[in-house]
Amino acid sequence: MANLNITVEDKVCVCELNRPHAMNSIDPEMREELYAFYDRMKKDDDIHVIIFTGAGDKAFCTGADLKKTMPPKESYAELLLGRGEPGSAFLGLETDKPIICAVNGYALAGGTELLCACDIAIASENAKFGLTEVKRGSIPYGGSMQRLPRSIAKSDAMLLLLTGDIIDAQEALRMGLVSKVVPHADLMPTALDIARRIARNAPLAVRAVKQLVVQGQDLPLVHALHIDKYMYGILKDTEDRIEGRVAFQEKREPVWKGR
Repeated sequence: MANLNITVEDKVCVCELNRPHAMNSIDPEMREELYAFYDRMKKDDDIHVIIFTGAGDKAFCTGADLKKTMPPKESYAELLLGRGEPGSAFLGLETDKPIICAVNGYALAGGTELLCACDIAIASENAKFGLTEVKRGSIPYGGSMQRLPRSIAKSDAMLLLLTGDIIDAQEALRMGLVSKVVPHADLMPTALDIARRIARNAPLAVRAVKQLVVQGQDLPLVHALHIDKYMYGILKDTEDRIEGRVAFQEKREPVWKGR
């Protein structure tokens, strides 16, 4: 049985973590499948938007499978510098294609780290969140220590990171960790609706928006605004931008070509 269930339809790719018997925790085999999927999603022109979710109704992802991920015999330097292994299942996820997280049930440790690496997060009413690594003598290593304070208030980020506490969906909504909380039955329909609305838009423009937002977070405002101006100029004479205007005049849906 595959550790990931991957489907692509109408430019939307759904990647379902498929170890429900283990709360969709990540073992070494799933980690390798995730790395392969990251490579595919970046290169596959049929994929414009990605949705991550978990199999079953109990868990989205509970991080590393602690029973199968004991420290390796190789040194960290050998793995990182010698083999170039990223170490975390969620390092290497960066792409300019939009990513949606549909959280069903528990999203603990790596589950919340995956959420932090996504652009939009939707949660079911039974969702739980937590960066619990400090309770196990470790630290989050999927990027959330840097991503989280850039996304929500520093005080809320530090509260999650330092206590290791688990919060419910409504508290996650208050913090801005998720955009919507919906009944479990509405989770995937809501995520798919958002993904399809994004996928109907001009692909170059969508990817440009994500690039500019991500890059702009680390720049002084005046520099970020200059980059916006240059990107506008790059897109100004594209076929898709002209098609958008012609389609509007002709009162029809545009046909995007990605050029």
